[in-house]
Amino acid sequence: MASPRFLVVSLGNQAPYFDCLHSAGHFAIAAAQKTLAPSQPPFATERYGKKSCKVSSAIPYTFVQSPTMMNICGPWVHATWKELLQRHHLQPSELGLVLVHDELEATLGTVKIRKWDASHRGHNGVKSVKKSMDPLNYPRGRWSRITIGIGRPAERTSDVVSDYVLRKMTSREVKTIDTEVGPKIIHCLRDLQDEWEKSP
Repeated sequence: MASPRFLVVSLGNQAPYFDCLHSAGHFAIAAAQKTLAPSQPPFATERYGKKSCKVSSAIPYTFVQSPTMMNICGPWVHATWKELLQRHHLQPSELGLVLVHDELEATLGTVKIRKWDASHRGHNGVKSVKKSMDPLNYPRGRWSRITIGIGRPAERTSDVVSDYVLRKMTSREVKTIDTEVGPKIIHCLRDLQDEWEKSP
């Protein structure tokens, strides 16, 4: 089977919360694009899922920053998935779907591959996407997630956690993602590609 193309979608928020820890995925795929440049073009504004969004499109990766707020991103991800299949005349088995999102508890800058069906651990963006995508008749063998660690607050109450993930990232946190995370994202994507190429 031919190597899959990848729709790599970062989950996060829009203004006024674009540069918060909960939007670390957006900064992570921006760092990944820079790691691959010039073969991966700079982000530009395009329309997917009937919304304007930031896109960097090449082969095999189409990086897209979700233009919706985190908790309601699922329908847009589904619409974008369908649109990319149509634009490039692909079968679902020829398009890998990878969500890139923040992970509470993991150390800042830690990057991990998570199986699609692994627990969402209370992440509302992942919950929204799974609610929209999982009931549909698509093959899911090439769907996965890549998580970006953002640390954790000292307390675990819902109010403290909410304030933590929605606070603006510090310059140190932005620099960590910008300089350390991009190559790790690409390494994960290539590991996924190797795995998928070996699968029947």
